[in-house]
Amino acid sequence: MATVGRNVAGPLLFVNLVMYLIVIGFASWSLNRYINGQTYHPSMGGNGATGFFLTFAILAAVLGVVSKLAGANHIRAWSNDSLASAASAAFVAWAVTALAMGLACKEINIGGHRGWRLRVVEAFIIILAFTQLLYLLLLHAGVFRSTYGPGYRDSDFGVGGPGVGGDPKGRATVGV
Repeated sequence: MATVGRNVAGPLLFVNLVMYLIVIGFASWSLNRYINGQTYHPSMGGNGATGFFLTFAILAAVLGVVSKLAGANHIRAWSNDSLASAASAAFVAWAVTALAMGLACKEINIGGHRGWRLRVVEAFIIILAFTQLLYLLLLHAGVFRSTYGPGYRDSDFGVGGPGVGGDPKGRATVGV
């Protein structure tokens, strides 16, 4: 029934996870070179925004990987209960990725020599800002229609007051 959102969000989750792992690898290498003062390396380069960009790129990538773990749990369970943790982690990861995207755009705008690894990190962060937003919207698609996934309303939870609706364990009450 609610497999439309699940079938699209699952592969997107995997692609984002792989891209975030690549960003962690390249950004950590570049930050190590930047800290050691080896910006003359042909694969490095950089400008005044490089240090800030690499810091936020690593932070966004780590938060992105963690949000994908919560998202994998949600894809497996596909329930309202797992939606809250997956959506909140994805939102925080998207917010930091969007901040890193702004710094990537600033670094590109400043110009200067930037090595291929730094350009890969810039490109992946910009792509991830949009794919993470798409993933976040897919998680929330159940709000609009139940065929897209779980929403924020659970029709059988919290209905009525105490003592209304029978036994909470589901046993039938006979002779009230």
